[in-house]
Amino acid sequence: MPANTTASSGSTGTAGGGTGKKKGRRARLLVIVLVLALVAGIGYGTYWSVSTVRASYPQTRGTAQLAGLDSNVEVKRDGNGIPQIYADSDADLFRAQGFVQAQDRFWEMDVRRHMTAGRLSEMFGSGQVETDSFLRTLGWRKVAQEEYDHVLSAETKKNLQSYADGVNAYLKGRDGKDISVEYAALGFTNDYKPTEWTPVDSVAWLKAMAWDLRGNMQDEIDRSLMTSRLDSKQIQDLYPPYPYDKHKPIVSEGAISPVTGKYDPKATPSGGVGSSTAQGATQGLNTQLGALSDTLDEIPALLGPNGTGIGSNSWVVSGKYTTTDKPLLANDPHLAPQLPSLWYQMGLHCRTVSATCKYDAAGYTFSGMPGVIIGHNQDVAWGFTNLGADVTDLFLEKVSGDGYQYDGRVKPFTTREETIKVAGGSDRHITVRETNNGPLVSDRSSELEKVGQKAPVTNAAPDRADGYAVALKWTALEPGKSMDAVFELNRAKDFTSFRAAAEHFEVPSQNLIYADTKGHIGYQAPGKIPVRKSGDGTMPSPGWSSAYGWKKDPIPFDELPYEYDPKRGYIVTANQAVIDEDKYPYLLTKDWGYGTRSQRISDLIESKIKGGGKISTDDMQKMQMDNTSEIAALLVPELMKINISDKDIREAQKLLEGWDYTQEADSAAAAYFNAVWRNILKLGFGDKLPKEMRVKGECLNVPPASSSGPVDEQDKLVRECGQRAPDSAQPDGGDRWYQVVANLMDKPDSDWWKSPRSRKDPATENRDELFARAMEDARWELTAKLGKDITTWNWGRLHQLTLKNQTLGKEGPGLLQRALNRGPWDLGGGEAAVNATGWNAAGGYEVVWVPSMRMVVNVGDWDKSRWINLTGASGHAFSAHYTDQTDKWVNGELLDWSFGTNAVAGSTTDTLTLKP
Repeated sequence: MPANTTASSGSTGTAGGGTGKKKGRRARLLVIVLVLALVAGIGYGTYWSVSTVRASYPQTRGTAQLAGLDSNVEVKRDGNGIPQIYADSDADLFRAQGFVQAQDRFWEMDVRRHMTAGRLSEMFGSGQVETDSFLRTLGWRKVAQEEYDHVLSAETKKNLQSYADGVNAYLKGRDGKDISVEYAALGFTNDYKPTEWTPVDSVAWLKAMAWDLRGNMQDEIDRSLMTSRLDSKQIQDLYPPYPYDKHKPIVSEGAISPVTGKYDPKATPSGGVGSSTAQGATQGLNTQLGALSDTLDEIPALLGPNGTGIGSNSWVVSGKYTTTDKPLLANDPHLAPQLPSLWYQMGLHCRTVSATCKYDAAGYTFSGMPGVIIGHNQDVAWGFTNLGADVTDLFLEKVSGDGYQYDGRVKPFTTREETIKVAGGSDRHITVRETNNGPLVSDRSSELEKVGQKAPVTNAAPDRADGYAVALKWTALEPGKSMDAVFELNRAKDFTSFRAAAEHFEVPSQNLIYADTKGHIGYQAPGKIPVRKSGDGTMPSPGWSSAYGWKKDPIPFDELPYEYDPKRGYIVTANQAVIDEDKYPYLLTKDWGYGTRSQRISDLIESKIKGGGKISTDDMQKMQMDNTSEIAALLVPELMKINISDKDIREAQKLLEGWDYTQEADSAAAAYFNAVWRNILKLGFGDKLPKEMRVKGECLNVPPASSSGPVDEQDKLVRECGQRAPDSAQPDGGDRWYQVVANLMDKPDSDWWKSPRSRKDPATENRDELFARAMEDARWELTAKLGKDITTWNWGRLHQLTLKNQTLGKEGPGLLQRALNRGPWDLGGGEAAVNATGWNAAGGYEVVWVPSMRMVVNVGDWDKSRWINLTGASGHAFSAHYTDQTDKWVNGELLDWSFGTNAVAGSTTDTLTLKP
């Protein structure tokens, strides 16, 4: 037993009590499988006992010593292993949080901190050097250190240190194999030893969160890439304006007051300038930007593929329209499926809330970071969705020698040297160069050394010579106070203190919804959002001119939109536009989600209210599982009008007759329609995009980029193969593409509906011909995947979720992957549905993002709230709580969420007392 924990009689090393015999037998079998996998998959003839695998399981009963505590702390776990911590001081509370999270999730925490610091090579060897080099160039860890040293409050730093002390108390005296079985596996190839946790390790995690929610950077790259194949009008077709006429923005009441200069929910809009900012002089960038896109694909997307698909749902309904007479609040962030889940459910309770012990909150936390991220306290509840503000810009930079051009002069780079330590290899050294716009991300790619060789720029641009470098300007690369905001949200008592906390939540910019026990509901758009001197952030800008770039100060917080008790009685945020750009003077972004999910949620709420009913907790839960496809409602009536003579294709077409557009896992109609949709996108748009945006390895015969000849002149065609990862290729099929197609439906002869002939098919000349060909291609695609008998088809067989253990579950030996990973599960839902089990239409039907958790908060009657996690509390692969919530998550079930002292006592199965 490690020196820092001393178990009393009655303690246990199991993952937790209260599990049945069936789970116990299954766990024993899985442990044996892991032992065999480690021996057979990794080799060395080593015999691993079951006790070796179990060595890392946490102690959950009895007593244990935790150095540094002032008094006893209780850790109460329920039947799902979810802990509730009770302490008498803030320091004890966060020290215990660190200890408990390290018990369950330290491997995940350790990998994450190495990623954010650009140190993955220290754990996994030379294969991670390029990723580390890019992350060192961004400098996440450097900025986190600056935040901790110079920006964060003394109280926040104290809490971070207490958390780190708790983590380190757990690590003390433990070898890697005693912490997690992954360390034991890693030990065969690497002598890596976990080191102490630091407060900055926690702060740096916010940078990873900000990176994956960074806004429109990929869209900016993609628009630039399109210039090699498409003209400006065609690019505009693929990025249509937000449909304010059919999809409501979040905020529909209020404006910046001409009297106070602040945002006022009761003010009347007088017109905005957000839509009229001038486009930058740089109208495009050559296809070598694809190298930057490839680099981005290699960076671990901890939260999911970036773009319009990633986001979340949240909504809150006033007590006026609920069965509880108090607000109900729902939230389900859409992020990458991970094992373990990104989220860690937990309660943090001061036995008595006082000046020295300020917290009584519960909800979803991040392993490796103190506090509650999403949840509620005694007085208020809150939820997050991604606002999607444009907080990144790419700048073309003319470099020469040791500097870069700016306003006709050469300015010296800011440089720093970075050493990357490599497990099993020699150190690597890189030089990071920065301009006044940010780090040169093009330095991390040999192709990008010559980026911009063909970029169309104005005559005022400097001579391109060997091309332009590319710099990244990003608000998260400036020190901020988001860590302060986490603790302030946890302590908020009313809307005033909630907004005060939101002011410090600078990156990533999130939609914050709110409800309190007095019956109020609200919304706040926070974040450090830049004000551009020129341009709208949709294309790379000229870095050599002071006419571009950002103004010194971002949008003032007092001028950001918010709502408080709006007349309509509810607030919905699902990554749609925050406010009509014609009614707001600042540009937030040009690349919103297109509002499909948000409008569906609003419609469901409105239908209940207008029908005279009231919304219950069950109703909120049911809404989260809504599978309706908006694009199916648009296209199916047109698809059914098409005369199909082939009996096999007609048989498939008939599946759509009478279909209600819901995408249940057992639906054959959903399977066929989504295959038709995928093929419509491929024929109409995907085959016309440049290779840098198409799926890696998929090849086409296309006209040369410089050719203006007709596409059917075979002598002019060249062979081009796609270069992008399947889960980030285009067209991805999200609701931007819904809008693209909707805009073209009344243009049946548009060039977009023309596709070249193939070996077996003639060219299509109009919309209906392309639809007919898509229906045919879909029929035979599903025949290959699901069989010729359409009675056996269903959406879930195509649309599967496999949970992969981070790192070794993706890149370890095959047997080890099979031992650590779980699934597949057949899912319903789909792209841009409320139940947003996202898939990329260019890449296939596999689930690539999910509602990573779901919660419905019963405000004021907290113990009637409900929650679920994607996986389970434990990161230990053979714990009973590794994936014990997943089946319920798949079925749309929620667990009871205990908060009050009596409710927690009633649901507790294991109690561990931590002693000084």
